[in-house]
Amino acid sequence: MKENGMSRRDTMRALGLSGSAGILGLFGGIPNARADRRTVDHRTAERRTADRETPQYAKGLKSLTIKSVRAIATAPQGSNLIVVKVETSEPGLYGLGCATFTQRAEVVLVAINTYLNEFCVGRDVDNIEDMWHAAYVSSYWRNGPVLNNALSGLDQALWDIKGKRAGMPLYQLLGGKVRFAVPCYTHANGRTPEETVESVKKIQEQGYRYIRIQQGGYGAVGSTTKKPDFKEAGFGGATDNYMNENAYLKAIPILFETVRKQCGEEVELLHDIHERVQPMNAINMIKKLEEFRPFFIEDPFSPENMKWFKLLRQSTTVPLAMGELFNNINEFLEPMANQWFDYIRIHVSQIGGVTPAMKVARLGEWFNVKTAWHGPGDVSPVGHSAHAHIDLAVWNFGIQEAVQFNDKTLEVFSGCPTMKNGYMSVNEVPGIGVDIDEKVAAKFPISTKSNWQVRKFDGTLIRP
Repeated sequence: MKENGMSRRDTMRALGLSGSAGILGLFGGIPNARADRRTVDHRTAERRTADRETPQYAKGLKSLTIKSVRAIATAPQGSNLIVVKVETSEPGLYGLGCATFTQRAEVVLVAINTYLNEFCVGRDVDNIEDMWHAAYVSSYWRNGPVLNNALSGLDQALWDIKGKRAGMPLYQLLGGKVRFAVPCYTHANGRTPEETVESVKKIQEQGYRYIRIQQGGYGAVGSTTKKPDFKEAGFGGATDNYMNENAYLKAIPILFETVRKQCGEEVELLHDIHERVQPMNAINMIKKLEEFRPFFIEDPFSPENMKWFKLLRQSTTVPLAMGELFNNINEFLEPMANQWFDYIRIHVSQIGGVTPAMKVARLGEWFNVKTAWHGPGDVSPVGHSAHAHIDLAVWNFGIQEAVQFNDKTLEVFSGCPTMKNGYMSVNEVPGIGVDIDEKVAAKFPISTKSNWQVRKFDGTLIRP
């Protein structure tokens, strides 16, 4: 201070004058300064308000609750389809999920409309994980196919709502795309190997690279015209089917050889045993197929015979797919940890929806087991779309079963997934992407006639 020509006393006097000026300005002693200060303060306040305003992406979503849960039943393509509609406290916002259990559709309707609705009303729509677990254990005994399908409808509908709220397709919520579309396989059939070859060639012309080949129905059902002994004896039901296990075991290696020779090495061939034969017979037949390089052989054993997979795995290098009849995600743990099969053959609504399916898919990634969701005609378009969204997002995807919708189905459901050149694509809108016209759906009522039984020559029922 001394170097600048100011003493300590001078400095304090200057500070005092400055404070007095501030006080005078505060009480109107300096009019011009007061006006200038107001202008500055106003601009500062505006700037601070702008700084504090939360951007749209960071605002989050307001809390919503479930207003109602109900089932919609329809059968535009012949198979019973059940869709769950979850309505929220926000007017006009709802979600759809697939709860289709074709063989026992009426029972699923009761589970949804009577029990699930009461369980869900008033709950937060965003808490999917909590709601899934709560619904799963609320009946005390763990779920079978009826309650699992009801739960799947709820689960998928909640994911549909979450996607709509976020303004994103479901696959984005699951991590985003890891492929541009979903490669699919479709079915070729015939009463003879030659008829199946013709079917394969027509499908190849449509752009498919993966084709499942069958001769007759599962287990060659319908490929023989001989009347079985149980029919002659009047045993069983009038519509019960007959399977000749020995004829089937001989026919399939010949079928593979014929198709491979006439359709080339590029096409990937699949086949579904459908748990129809005895475990040792299945093992012997699969060993014979090895030279024809199957993409996979599906369901060689019934769920009651899972321990046979260890012997099968030691006997052949043919890839295997399993899991269509599993009710509980825990059923996948041991075989996947032991790498007994290569493809997760899950019926997604059967095990409870997107939430458990994603858990099994993520588990499979650790053991190099790939996904192959079950996608037959008795899955609603909502369910098929949910499959495709998961397929787009999981790295360990294997293959997806293709789907074809008739005109009636497309009239009931809008935004259905589409097929082109062997690929499935989803409707690129928020959520699962499929909607339903309830008035049109009501034109196609469901039926309770869905028994499916196959017998040996003496009338013994054949699982599954």
